Amino acid sequence: MSWQSYIDSSLVGSGHIDKAAISSAAGDSIWAASQWFNIRSYELKEIAKILEAAESPAEDQSAVATAQAEGIHVAGERYVVARIDERTIYARSGREGVVIVRTTQAIIIAHHDETQVAGRASATAEALADYLISVGY
Repeated sequence: MSWQSYIDSSLVGSGHIDKAAISSAAGDSIWAASQWFNIRSYELKEIAKILEAAESPAEDQSAVATAQAEGIHVAGERYVVARIDERTIYARSGREGVVIVRTTQAIIIAHHDETQVAGRASATAEALADYLISVGY
């Protein structure tokens, strides 16, 4: 399956996510994305930095602390961080939100609009992440 197929079928095709992207875990390239979901390179690098710090609590946690205090930006929009754990960032902007999940080699960024349920969007993105991890990605 191509990376774009994961976006179109597994994420957006689920009906729980309206747009998504998959990038390298280093945050240096987008592998696939929904049309009009334009994540900027500096946003992607910052997301990768936050997830890397969250995964290793012994590392410098300033990126995590800044995200929790100031929020994160995805595709030009600011989101308030609700939670950051070892592999996932949950953030909201009003009733819309993003769930960002890191796998071994990739970062999944999934957006849900105000009509979609945040918990279902999170479960969908995390299920794809679990699958990618199981196959070495």
